[in-house]
Amino acid sequence: MSTGHHAAVSAGVRTGNTVAVVGDGAVGLCGVLAAKRLGAERIIILGRHESRLEIARRFGATDVVSSRGEEAIAAVKEITQGGAESVLECVGSESAMATAIGIARPGGAIGYVGVPHGSSHNFNLGRLFRNNITLRGGVAPARAYIPELLTDTVAGKLDASAVLDLTVDLDSVPRGYAAMDSREAIKVMVRL
Repeated sequence: MSTGHHAAVSAGVRTGNTVAVVGDGAVGLCGVLAAKRLGAERIIILGRHESRLEIARRFGATDVVSSRGEEAIAAVKEITQGGAESVLECVGSESAMATAIGIARPGGAIGYVGVPHGSSHNFNLGRLFRNNITLRGGVAPARAYIPELLTDTVAGKLDASAVLDLTVDLDSVPRGYAAMDSREAIKVMVRL
């Protein structure tokens, strides 16, 4: 949850904002939950896995975009009439960052927590510059968020448990990793 929360904080999510979340993995789903918790009025999830998109809807997503690339950018711009104020990039790929940059409204902000992988890190700095789009992110300072998020979780105000969709024992940890790799599980809980 803390990584999704960090993306939302980095993107400046506030009450009444329109937020777009790129990625329907555990971090993206927690980003939806965090955006809702921070008061976003409209939350658009970009993803392709129907079971995960259903969790996103339960967590507060108001709109779903299942396309990719230019088609996804056009869809979000149409839904938002120009782009989202806050964008959470929760994947880490070059194409996900390009999508995040493409769907950010001029003057908006992108919070990225997707670990950069498989890319040359070539993205449209010109669009960021010309449109005063803020890009902020990195490794989530999870310990800094624990007191606030744990308090809300214990009080029943915050429930990210739907992301933990497979439970294994210690001997079955390799099976848990395989299930996440094949997209059969979002996140695995290990019970001793």
